[in-house]
Amino acid sequence: MADVNRQTHAVGNLRGAQRETGPMAAEVNRQWRLASRPRGTAAEAAFSYHEEPRPAVADGQFLVRTLYVALDPELRERITGSAERPAPAADSSRDALAPDDAPLTSACRDPSRDTLPPEDGPPLPVGAVMRGPALGQVVESRHRGFAAGDFVSGLLGWQDYNTSDGSGEVHVQRFEPVHPLPRYLGALGDGGLTAYFGMLEVARPRAGETVVVSGAAGAAGATAAQIAKIRQCRVIGVAGGTARRRRLTESLGLDAAVDGRPEDLGARLRALCPGGVDVCFADGEWRTVEVVLDHMATWGRIVLCGAIAGRDADRPRAGAADLARLVARRVRMEGFAARDYAPRFKEARRQLSAWLATGALRSCEDVREGFENVPRAFHGQFDGAGLGQVMVKLADPA
Repeated sequence: MADVNRQTHAVGNLRGAQRETGPMAAEVNRQWRLASRPRGTAAEAAFSYHEEPRPAVADGQFLVRTLYVALDPELRERITGSAERPAPAADSSRDALAPDDAPLTSACRDPSRDTLPPEDGPPLPVGAVMRGPALGQVVESRHRGFAAGDFVSGLLGWQDYNTSDGSGEVHVQRFEPVHPLPRYLGALGDGGLTAYFGMLEVARPRAGETVVVSGAAGAAGATAAQIAKIRQCRVIGVAGGTARRRRLTESLGLDAAVDGRPEDLGARLRALCPGGVDVCFADGEWRTVEVVLDHMATWGRIVLCGAIAGRDADRPRAGAADLARLVARRVRMEGFAARDYAPRFKEARRQLSAWLATGALRSCEDVREGFENVPRAFHGQFDGAGLGQVMVKLADPA
């Protein structure tokens, strides 16, 4: 009988998540909450569906309706309590206030700026609404700085509505879209910023160099590969799936795209990179880095910015076994997080926006639809499907 009750409850939850929007539905705030900490695969069963009344707006607040939710592999660390999250180097919520020419050293080393924004706090408690970056629109306001119709971005989470005063736990920033809305979670979102600073500030590729991008079909990797092409490099993308590799070469203009399985990758790199690899941009997939180590050119650079390969496992994998190769070839390996460069986010978004406008850069988004599909889409990204930033559309703008 207990199993039957659980199944009935699950069907009821799914029907609630699929409810059509309308006058009555607008009064309901649908939510996906963390039901349990996943072990191994980040299964859909780790999340539970809830409904509660749409929140009321107090003086000094405004009500935001979520339009798009971005689903990043990094969210798994927030729900498992992984100790491998990068330490905060700067408070990215101060992006709008920081001058464009602020020196990087002040952002990284000034203790007064070394705060703990919500995304770097303790693990999300079981039973809490899932957090994550999203785009929304103000639908009601009692705040003099925000008006109905304004578009905002922030950690709105997996739910229809949030109240905010513009700061605090639900910190949002207003923006005026000049591109389609998904671009602001794609090339202009966290993945685009990671690609911009990782490629231009850490890797610093030069025209004619050979660049290998692992995780090239991901949100950061797809943009990083294109930035290397803009810098007139020869670019090889590493990704799983024949269809995705074809899109990397035919749609994004990469010179080659190869499978990341270690048994195949080494031979392919020997054939494609006879002069060695000058830059390896590694958005996760440490197995790729271990293979590329054997093919690095002298004075090469390896940039580490993600760990999707290890985020869906109970225990992290061991690191590369033979780092002596770095010494022999004078190779520099450096890890970083985009938030290290928070004072320069405006600069990056302006340049990325300009590249989008001219067609030099294509924003890659894997957009799903329907509130009921949020957990499924989150789980599916660990299977290596799609190209670019995974997101779910919850509603159309007013």
